[in-house]
Amino acid sequence: MICDMCGSSGSMLKAEVEGAILTVCGKCSRFGTVLGPVRQHEEEKKPLKRAEEPEVMDLIVEDYAGRIKKKREELGLTQQEFAKRINEKESLVHKIESGNFHPDIILAKKLQKALGISLLEEYEEKHEKLGHAKSEGFTLGHFIKIRKKS
Repeated sequence: MICDMCGSSGSMLKAEVEGAILTVCGKCSRFGTVLGPVRQHEEEKKPLKRAEEPEVMDLIVEDYAGRIKKKREELGLTQQEFAKRINEKESLVHKIESGNFHPDIILAKKLQKALGISLLEEYEEKHEKLGHAKSEGFTLGHFIKIRKKS
């Protein structure tokens, strides 16, 4: 494990520095209040690896406005009547049908149910694991300016 302030490795301590709880080395611990040593099992914690499963999500079809307007007209409903039926404002129905408002998934499901049409399609996104070169990176010590007392 490395020090959050200077980046050195070795035995670490938990310390409160300027209101933040950090893992620091012995040298950097003087800048805050030492809370105790870092326990061995805390040091060994690693982030959980995510399974490389495809992510499936619902997306609204691109021609949602035309589908909604066409079906509403087929049912013989005005925008005002349809808005009352789905308990939304007439202006919202008008904006959706004109394509000026993109409904969220919840509203799209509500419209689907009221009109008996399909507005959502499944989209599958696959994530690839990328190899990373291990780098030291930045620590808080790279950004902190320490003033010496005179």
